[in-house]
Amino acid sequence: MTDLHMLALIVPMDQLVNLLVTTLVFSLLGIVLFAIAFFIIVKIAPFSTRKEIEEDQNTALAILIGSVIIGIAIIVAAAVHG
Repeated sequence: MTDLHMLALIVPMDQLVNLLVTTLVFSLLGIVLFAIAFFIIVKIAPFSTRKEIEEDQNTALAILIGSVIIGIAIIVAAAVHG
């Protein structure tokens, strides 16, 4: 790395608190969005998602729930990035 690249990784102390607060807010926002999305999926489904995934080994349902979580993660990451 050149000296210029190393300087870009250093955060000034006056911006550190702001960056930490922003990170915590977006982390909490992401966790809340994951919980809401999972709650909506569970309530909309006309069957027990727990039973389908754990007992019946329904891989398609697990992939669907995982893809919703990944989609929300991409949206939150885009919001953080700006």
